[in-house]
Amino acid sequence: MPNVGPLELIVVLIIALIVLGPKRLPEVGRSVGKGMREFKEAISGEHEEEPRENLPGPPD
Repeated sequence: MPNVGPLELIVVLIIALIVLGPKRLPEVGRSVGKGMREFKEAISGEHEEEPRENLPGPPD
């Protein structure tokens, strides 16, 4: 597999900037980062569940 160098990264970022625009690029970056974190947690089995005592009870 070929290595990805700085020139390739710059080209990809420029294309993303042109396609998505400067306003949506940070939003897409956050979404990709969040997705990668969730994927990593799912693969490794590490996930944080909310304790049962903090969950709301059944409605009265």
